Amino acid sequence: MQQFEATEHQHVRYNPLKDEWILVSPHRCKRPWSGQTEQAPEEQPPDPNNPLRAGAVRANGQKNPNYTSTYVFPNDFPALLERVPEPPPPDHPLFQASQAKGTCRVMCFHPDSSMTIPLMTIEEILAVIEEWINQLQELGRRYTWVQIFENKGAVMGCSNPHPHCQIWASSFLPNEPRVKERCQREYYTKYGKSMLVEYLEQELKQKERIVIQNSEWVALVPYWAAWPYETMVLPINNRPQRMTDLNESQKKGLAEIMKMLCTKYDNLFNCSFPYSMGWHGAPTGPSKKPGDSPHWLFHGIYLPPLLRSATVKKFMVGYEMLAQPQRDLTPEQAAQKLRECDVVHYKNK
Repeated sequence: MQQFEATEHQHVRYNPLKDEWILVSPHRCKRPWSGQTEQAPEEQPPDPNNPLRAGAVRANGQKNPNYTSTYVFPNDFPALLERVPEPPPPDHPLFQASQAKGTCRVMCFHPDSSMTIPLMTIEEILAVIEEWINQLQELGRRYTWVQIFENKGAVMGCSNPHPHCQIWASSFLPNEPRVKERCQREYYTKYGKSMLVEYLEQELKQKERIVIQNSEWVALVPYWAAWPYETMVLPINNRPQRMTDLNESQKKGLAEIMKMLCTKYDNLFNCSFPYSMGWHGAPTGPSKKPGDSPHWLFHGIYLPPLLRSATVKKFMVGYEMLAQPQRDLTPEQAAQKLRECDVVHYKNK
């Protein structure tokens, strides 16, 4: 009987963090590509009229200050508002609605519209992390969930190339963190250990999916990764449950690992690598206190769409939408390709 080879034979992998399975089909990497291609990200001079730049006037008439580091302001077109009426009680259990309150903010990383995380200095990235923590501390006192996320690149639906992220705070626990909350709590109840703490211990032993590591953080391609070059950023020490738990050494180490990881991403296909990324930690709110969620481990997720080159991306359609996630390249192969990328940005060579 033929022996199983993970790099040759299809198989399914379990994601315990989301209680779902992923189909891995490595033999599909050999198929020729004749489908859609995207335009390679073009290097364009910064738009002097970019509404996010320092001193610019935005669509609502508000003028940005001449900021020199990070800058946070309320989203001019928010998906969540702080004051809204409550929906009426449902007439039938199949038609339920619940109140959703919140606020949305935009956070600029840098005054230079041509800048990105891999091109910023460690000190500049550290300023971004410090402001993320400030925002989480403030909004987390009032809201159940504070989602910090960055969409980078037009292919990810980013409408403005200026380096920025969004911060959405909500009175409810959204779907993704709600599933992670349940799965991690169930694992902790059953085994008496944090799922991601134990997972990281195993990854540090096996090493095959680790991309980069420093004294405080590890960036790896998860065993259950769905996107081709998906990575997870995990803390090695002190088991922080939220970003607000990070100490000074962890903050600096995170700035370093972010710069290195995003540099490797850019160097993979010699382009400004698109992605959606964000941070997940224990839920927040007025009743939450440091150390109250031992089942959680704070972590970051990078979800890039590119598959074969700067112009060929992975589509989550058809089977992925109707059945379950599927990937071609194995997580181990993806990690190796990223490991082999230089930590010196191609623009600086």
